[in-house]
Amino acid sequence: MKWTKLSLAAALAVSASFAGGDIAPVEPVVEAPVVKAASATTIAGKLTGYYITDDSLPADDMFGDQAQLAFGATLDVSHSFTDWLTANFSAVGYINTMNQDTWGYFEGGDKRGAFFQIANLTATYADTTLVAGRQLLGTPMLQGYDWLLAPGAFEAYTVVNSSIENVALVGSYVTKHRANNSGEFGDSLDGDNWTIGAAYDDKTINGSVWYYNIDAGAYTQVYADLGYNFGSFKLEGQYVDTDFDTFEDSTAYGIMASTSISGFDLSAAYVNLSDNSTGFVGWNSLYTNQWNTTVANQYLGDDIDSFKVAAATTIMDIAAEVSYADYDNDSYEFDVVLGYDFTDAIDAGIVYTNTQSTVWDPNEDVNQLELYVNYKF
Repeated sequence: MKWTKLSLAAALAVSASFAGGDIAPVEPVVEAPVVKAASATTIAGKLTGYYITDDSLPADDMFGDQAQLAFGATLDVSHSFTDWLTANFSAVGYINTMNQDTWGYFEGGDKRGAFFQIANLTATYADTTLVAGRQLLGTPMLQGYDWLLAPGAFEAYTVVNSSIENVALVGSYVTKHRANNSGEFGDSLDGDNWTIGAAYDDKTINGSVWYYNIDAGAYTQVYADLGYNFGSFKLEGQYVDTDFDTFEDSTAYGIMASTSISGFDLSAAYVNLSDNSTGFVGWNSLYTNQWNTTVANQYLGDDIDSFKVAAATTIMDIAAEVSYADYDNDSYEFDVVLGYDFTDAIDAGIVYTNTQSTVWDPNEDVNQLELYVNYKF
């Protein structure tokens, strides 16, 4: 895919799009890099090598000038001042080794650089936790996208309470968004940007309700989902209503069924998009999303009926997933994702995608290949 560097405003707008990431649905949780250990300070890290190429240039082939290879190092440090107060830091350094054509360099367009991805204080009292500063967020319609060298992140104040059994209450006020593959944190977000939500999960029934106020994207939004595990299969549904200040409001709803048969995890999903695109920040949890494509921004004047099927298994210790999604309007994506753990510390992955999207040139499909290796210490 041809990667286009987006402005901060565009990253929050309904048309924002970033390639790659975890194709599995993201659970409505808040992530905080808190490490429990006997010592006051813990240190961990990861070294990453990432290669990506595609055939998006008409005059070039798959392994032409648009290929890019980058190396990144992530260092995570956590220090406990007391049993209730912890400081968390995650620094990312990177170097691009190839050309700057078409794709541009990873992480904001510089040949090399570094930034603090995580820098927060985490305080816990009884069943309530406060995370203040740079952090990862994983709510359904406001979340960081984990792709390339580092996931998207936020500067925010987040409170999580788990006093009620099987229930998580979440509130987050967001001041900055470091979009995936954008380098250092940028300017503050315009206006007030916040979300509140409640999630329930007792392993049989799960569901959540969220409200979003995104002044930087000029919309408010209600999200709800519900799932039931029948034992032999699971059925889930979701609904999103987006109220734009100056554009036509939109609705999206979806349903997904999943099961496991003879060592294969199978799923089928449907999402309808009506009246307009669906607002989101960073990435979203709509069921028919793929590696390069979200159905949320495929609207081009006509309602969208999207479908996705996926199958995953493990063969000779190689985790494999194959999926296909049709986004209507002559757009689709086919993905093959392979992963292998050489040791507990070393893992590698291969991702092949074939995509035709209304966000790109709707008349051309793009083949894309990604290879990565991680070493964790």
